Formats: sequence, C-alpha cells, structure tokens
Amino acid sequence: MKIGIIGAGNIGGNLTRRLTALGHDVSVANSRGPHTLTALAEETGATPVPVEEAARGAQVVVVTIPLKAVPGLPAGFLDGAAADVAVIDTGNYYPQQRDGRIAEIEDGLTESRWTERQIGHPVIKAFNGTYAQDILDKPQPKGTPGRVAVPVSGDDEAAKQVVRDLIDELGFDTVDNGGQDDSWRQQPGTPVYGNAGDVDAIRAALAAASQERTADWRA
Repeated sequence: MKIGIIGAGNIGGNLTRRLTALGHDVSVANSRGPHTLTALAEETGATPVPVEEAARGAQVVVVTIPLKAVPGLPAGFLDGAAADVAVIDTGNYYPQQRDGRIAEIEDGLTESRWTERQIGHPVIKAFNGTYAQDILDKPQPKGTPGRVAVPVSGDDEAAKQVVRDLIDELGFDTVDNGGQDDSWRQQPGTPVYGNAGDVDAIRAALAAASQERTADWRA
C-alpha cells in the first residue's frame, strides 16, 4: 500500500522501519522538513516529503505528532489522499508534560474525537499505548500464543478493518474497542495504556477502564 506517515519520532520512525520492510511504499514527513529525514530514508527506503505531500495518493495516513501540534497541520493535507483513506491517530493528551490545557478534552471529549475535529476527517485510534520499541521487538506470526494485541477504536468500520489488517501484517493481534466515544478506554492512565498483553488481557484491561481522568492526566 501507499502509506503516509506524519511524524518521525519514536513511533513514526519505527512504523516507517517496519512498513517499508514489509514492502509498503512509505512517505514520511515531520515539522522540520525532508532534509532532516535523510538518515531514516537511507536506512528504510522511505521517501522524505513535506507534510503537505505526505498523504498524496495514500491509502493509509498515520498522524503521530504531539497533540498540541495537530491544529497546526496544513489545511487540506489529506486532500490528495485516496478517497477511502484510513487515518491512524497514535496521539495522546499529556497536559502536564507537554500539551498544556485543551478545554474540550478536559470537559470530557475523547482525545481522538478532538483530533478528528481539528483535521476534519475520521480517525482510527491505534498504537497510542504501544511502546515504540515493541513495534520492532514484539511482532509475532498470526496464531502465536500470547501474541501482543493492540486496541483499536473508530467509527468508520471499513477504515478500521484496513487498519486492523495492517496491524496483523505488522505482527500484532487487535481488539476492537468500538467507536470514538469509547476510545477513552485506551487513553493514558487506563489499564490498557502501555499494556503488551494478548487479546484476552487487552479485553480485560479495556473492560476495567474508568472514564474519570485521574489527576496525573488532567491539566
């Protein structure tokens, strides 16, 4: 597939490594410009591009940048993507550590729903609670006992299936966490966040989540 990745930090960089290794055509962008991605491009074969071009022709776009940077994405950055593009949101709200106060989230809007409103497109929430190194170290063949599972939330069922199939190809099982109104179950501070369990463990962690945001995760 043609895949665009916006953000070349730990998650974005390791997804670039794995997806290119699987044979996908990956374009990668960051806020500092393509010239800063030369080493990653040489290592992986990915194409470094400006953010405005990352989604061009893409069937999947991964947005993996700090939440506070999402409103600064270029207007229309998804215009050149495939009509049925699946947009993966790996983001998390870290009000004390990085993002500052975002009133709508503090008032109860889920983090990915907020991101949808900023970019004007539905997203599929995935990999937000995954340690970046696990993307490289923990893939296993389908059917392997104890295979790590990734929770996935989103309202667009077709896009969600594309993302789940891609995650399976990357070497992980998935657990459907419902739509974006339920995506609070996989936000920071919940039992599933940072959990590298299998399908049963992830289902149990999602079920045990509380919608109340603890003090550590509030502005």
